[in-house]
Amino acid sequence: MIPAMKKTFRLAAVLLLIPMVLCGCTASRPDDAPASASPALLLGFSQLGAESAWRLGNTRSIQEAAEKAGVALMYLDANQKQAEQIKHIRSFIAYQVDVIAFSPKVETGWDNVLREAKEAGIPVLLTDRMIRTEDESLYAGFIGSDFFQEGVSAGEFLLQKMKGQTDVRIVELSGTIDSTPMCQRGEGFRAALEGHPELQIIQSVSGDFLRTKGRECMKELLETCERIDVLYAHNDAMALGAITAIEETGLQPGKDIVIISVDGEQAAIDALRKGQINCVVECTPMIGDTIMELSKRLAAGEEIPRVTHPQERVFSEFDSDLDSLLPRGY
Repeated sequence: MIPAMKKTFRLAAVLLLIPMVLCGCTASRPDDAPASASPALLLGFSQLGAESAWRLGNTRSIQEAAEKAGVALMYLDANQKQAEQIKHIRSFIAYQVDVIAFSPKVETGWDNVLREAKEAGIPVLLTDRMIRTEDESLYAGFIGSDFFQEGVSAGEFLLQKMKGQTDVRIVELSGTIDSTPMCQRGEGFRAALEGHPELQIIQSVSGDFLRTKGRECMKELLETCERIDVLYAHNDAMALGAITAIEETGLQPGKDIVIISVDGEQAAIDALRKGQINCVVECTPMIGDTIMELSKRLAAGEEIPRVTHPQERVFSEFDSDLDSLLPRGY
């Protein structure tokens, strides 16, 4: 397609997609620019869903960053369905976007649609979660947290907290089965505890990163396990749901059961301050600016780093500065 035709096609694509993207298509331009001007970059983004404060913060970060960067954003919500994300990617290919970015629900099952994007000459950026594929050329790069290190950090806190104790019984609320954070947060946690037989994971169940399922799973664990000393939750939503279940039994979360969580949502930091959670490992959703920067470089034909991790920290009961933390924004 020659440049002039592609420019017209892209503008038409933006107009046609407006009803689909729930006001997610944004482009900033000077007031004196002609209304028909095509944006410098057209980015198609398929979001996993809106299942948590983390995900809502991630969406807000991406939309605000696109507007600030002057990027036209075709934003679609998959409602936790991989099949919907595959449809989204195919629609982005049909509309000839410059770059495709998405947060994959699970790691497998993407090769066919990403091969279509590659054949169309559209680079793909993975955000928040990785995929597994034998053809690494199907995506240009990944921007998101180091999930393995998050698991390690959770384990390192537990080693410090339980130093000198024996027969510590741990239950794990893992995330969506076959998703990158679920796999790597579990692997990192176990790696940190290796060589410490006194710290035993007695059960691991998937709460699918959902608060309601976190509550349901924790209630069942409390009914079936003779004793629980520690809860390791793969995200704050499940941890907060589990706190409700723990309190309903008359136990004190953070005291009767040590709780370690991952994400760093405001609600989890508030619970940490109250003593209901003992440790929160940060996993920031605020990666919108980096997504826009990398997308612009891809659209310009530049190479980008294969993996980009944001800077993150660990918050725990051992910190003296919890009251001075700024609002989290998610």
